Amino acid sequence: MRSDNLHGIVLMLLAMAVLSVMDATMKQLAGHYPPLQVAALRGLVSLPFVIAWVYWRERGFATLFRVRWRWHFARAVLAILMLTSFVYALSRMPLSETYALFFIAPLLITALSVPLLKEFVDWQRWTAIAVGFGGVLIILRPGFTAVGLSALAALIGATCYALNAISVRILGRTDSTAAMTFWFTAMLAVGAGALALPNWQSVQGGDAGWLIVMGISGAAGQVFITEAFKRAPVSVIAPFEYSSLFWGVLLDLAIWGELPGPIVFAGAAVIVGSGLYLIHRERRPQIVAPP
Repeated sequence: MRSDNLHGIVLMLLAMAVLSVMDATMKQLAGHYPPLQVAALRGLVSLPFVIAWVYWRERGFATLFRVRWRWHFARAVLAILMLTSFVYALSRMPLSETYALFFIAPLLITALSVPLLKEFVDWQRWTAIAVGFGGVLIILRPGFTAVGLSALAALIGATCYALNAISVRILGRTDSTAAMTFWFTAMLAVGAGALALPNWQSVQGGDAGWLIVMGISGAAGQVFITEAFKRAPVSVIAPFEYSSLFWGVLLDLAIWGELPGPIVFAGAAVIVGSGLYLIHRERRPQIVAPP
């Protein structure tokens, strides 16, 4: 069991590293193309790699069609909105600052699980959620700076991510991981591509390298994170998702020469601390909701 947990942690760290590379490529491409087109390109270039992985994992495609279509279409809408908002935020903010705001997603998942999954959340976890939102306010600095569209886009993306994660909990009861991964990517590519078509810009040859890196890192990240959750409990590996902030800061410095200010790190510390406390509470025996 200890060996499986260690493998899960290593896979989660690898997933965060390669997905940070994918996000950096999306930020780079967002300087040349509309956010909706970047979201479509993310799905299109990852799809061949996902198809290859599904075929290798499932030995065919039969399981892809035994799914609950309504939920997959709902996930596709959330995915398009999530990635478009995220790319818009990336185009106007440093990668690390966007990550800091996006870290509110685990807190939103816990809060939304009450009305959507009928789960019980005790007062200690509600307190952690409130403290986490305080961390967001530290980053946004209301009253000192205007809350820009980029920050709002990052929070919209985080909300869509949280809703998508809850839909995975529901779909996971009946549908395979391969089916969820494939239809997420395929519907993102088709849906975002159709919406982006009226303003589609020709892809420049000089961006081919970025697209290849985005496709490989996106597909590899999905495989790593899927295997991580397969090998180890969520409560063991979830804290290592926050390692993406390290990669965000490193990539900001290496590619764009940007470094977030101390106030961003302070807010991120509050949000991450709240998230880690929630994970700690999840590892304890669950309290049964009173009738």
